[in-house]
Amino acid sequence: MRGRFLTFEGGEGSGKSTLIKAVADELDKRGIELVLTREPGGTPLAETLRSMVLTPETGMEPGAMAQALMVNAARRDHLERLIKPALDEGTWVLSDRFADSTRAYQGASGADLSDLLAIEGLVLGDSHPDLTFVLDAPPEALLERRIKRGSLADTFEDAPMAFHQDIRQRFLGIAKTDPKRYVVLDALNAPDALRDEVLEIIAERFGS
Repeated sequence: MRGRFLTFEGGEGSGKSTLIKAVADELDKRGIELVLTREPGGTPLAETLRSMVLTPETGMEPGAMAQALMVNAARRDHLERLIKPALDEGTWVLSDRFADSTRAYQGASGADLSDLLAIEGLVLGDSHPDLTFVLDAPPEALLERRIKRGSLADTFEDAPMAFHQDIRQRFLGIAKTDPKRYVVLDALNAPDALRDEVLEIIAERFGS
């Protein structure tokens, strides 16, 4: 049986990494074989491209479309080398970000949505997530969280507040396109409550 492909999306400081690990720990206890991964990243090539997008050297900062092409190149390698083989073996894949982040971030950076969707279609084919959780909260509240944890380090975390507000609206707009696949969560809820909510939804959808 094919594994399940779950993705976790949201703005900077929304708690995706904390939530995905907590969910993975519980699924592992239930005997579900799984892989945790992230985007951009997940393979050696993709991790190299990640650093070029998120922490470029001065004077080498890529524009919005160059970012989109780089993260999609990383995504294709990620799909071919990790995601698809794992799913084919029956392993669940939980990814911290996927294609929706490209629509949101590179779209907010100035790339044309129709171009992003065209590239996405070529890269993904039929490799779409079974379920996507979108962690949502006012960017101002998430900024306070990021300051407390001392995380203001990369291209996007350092962007102006208007950029983060745009990102939030883009994610919410994406979620409305397919209510069956997307679940919007309140990122300001307690970590344990978020974990339990996600596990309940997974159980309802997949019986796990």
